[in-house]
Amino acid sequence: MRTKLLLLSAAVGAVGLVAANAQTVYSVNSVGYVNLTLPVGFSMIANPLDAGAGNNTVGALLDPAKFTEGTTIYKFNPVTSSYTLNVVDFGAWTLPDMTLSPGEGVFINVLSASVTATFVGEVPQGPLSQALPSGFSIQASQVPQEGQLDTVLGFPAVDGDVVYLFDNGSGAYTIHAFDFGDWSTPPVPSVGESFFVNKISAANWTRTFSVNN
Repeated sequence: MRTKLLLLSAAVGAVGLVAANAQTVYSVNSVGYVNLTLPVGFSMIANPLDAGAGNNTVGALLDPAKFTEGTTIYKFNPVTSSYTLNVVDFGAWTLPDMTLSPGEGVFINVLSASVTATFVGEVPQGPLSQALPSGFSIQASQVPQEGQLDTVLGFPAVDGDVVYLFDNGSGAYTIHAFDFGDWSTPPVPSVGESFFVNKISAANWTRTFSVNN
């Protein structure tokens, strides 16, 4: 119960959160695009493509002109257990340089009408690694691939880890606990979907990826 309460507090009371729908297209030279349909209200999203040095930012990836004034991004800081807010104000993001690199995830609260966000860039390939701190953090796959979190996406699950995804119908968290070497229910995040993870101990999420495989 304490874990659940901590997560709900961290998630800014995100009742009605809906995971984004994604359409992915990429070519053999690893350049591609991903369309994410962002519904009205909260959703958890990620950038699944590398837009290049200096371009993996909210300002470069998400055109503020597409969003209603007041649309807000919430980026979670696992060290302080707090959020940094980035708001569309007078047609611009208040923090356009906020990073949204492959593997990072955020909440976004879309107002008034759904938005299709298009991410364009290189598919990350080769040896990939991202740090997973102990405790709560928001994580995402670095590549535009859907599949079971550990067996397909290479997430280093150990006994005691818990992953929190969203149920599109109810808008509530679905809880996936890893105990005795297996999941209560295997988590399968969609392309461009981020998720909360409560890691029992810090680890590195490493894998090798190739579009040819």
